[in-house]
Formats: sequence, structure tokens, C-alpha cells
Amino acid sequence: MSSVLRHHVARVPSSRYARLMALYADNYWRLTRVFGPDRLAPGEYRSIVGDGLDLTLRMDERRPYTLDFTLSYLIPDPDSGRPDPSASIRLYRDARLAEVLACHGARRIEDAIGRRAGCEAIVSHRMRMNAFLGKWLEYLEERGHSRFTLRPLEEALESAPPGS
Repeated sequence: MSSVLRHHVARVPSSRYARLMALYADNYWRLTRVFGPDRLAPGEYRSIVGDGLDLTLRMDERRPYTLDFTLSYLIPDPDSGRPDPSASIRLYRDARLAEVLACHGARRIEDAIGRRAGCEAIVSHRMRMNAFLGKWLEYLEERGHSRFTLRPLEEALESAPPGS
């Protein structure tokens, strides 16, 4: 383990904002290690590991310093019909941070907590969304999802076992 990483892990952020930034950094490194989104062109990708829970990564936009993409299972929410769980993510390549922009379909933060929410409510909501992403990424990695199981949608569907 490098001294930089050891220093990062040993440091305990003192404020809620610092803890939020630490979550963003942890999510960046986990996403980079597990899925390598920096190498993906815009389009839809599927990870099939044979557990019946196929994962979709949709690379929406690539800009010089950011990537916008969505991770989701193909399980429709009974109320909205949107994939659930689902997370819209912005990866900041230059700052090495990954932020969840929205969870559960395309809901924006204003839809989840209201337009007049105070700073405390916004930070709390962002903490919950980004903690969720960290736990979900850990779970996905344990299930076997990775950059090596992630294939362009057409290729994944052609090579999928029957019944997937």
C-alpha cells in the first residue's frame, strides 16, 4: 500500500463536507477499479455474471474532464417502472471524484428533497446517495461484476446464456 493511500485511509474527515468529499473520492477509486469507465465510449454496456441480476452501465456523455453515466439493474420499480436500483453518476476525471447526481431513475435532488431544502438537508441527502453507491459497488464487485464482464450491449446479448 502506498504512503499516499495509507495517509488517505488513516485520515478521518472532521466535517460533514469533508466526509462527503471522502465518499466522492472513495467512489471514484472503486468505480475506476471495478468498471474502468474512462475507457468506455458513449453507449450501453451490460455485465452478466449468471446470478439473474444483469447490470447495465449507460455512458451518456464524455467531456474532457467529466463522464456522465448511469448504473442500474434491469428490475423495474413497481411504482415508476424505472430500473431500480439505479444511480446517475458524474465522474470528475481531473479531481478524481465521483458524485451520485440522482438515485432511482432520473429523479433530481429537487424532486427528492424539495426546491427549498436547506444546506443540511442537501448534504445529508448527498451523503446517503453516495454511501449507497459505495455499498452497491462493493456488493457488485463481490457478485463478480467488473470491467471484464462489462460488454457492449449487442455483444453481451449475443453471448448471454439462454434465459438471461
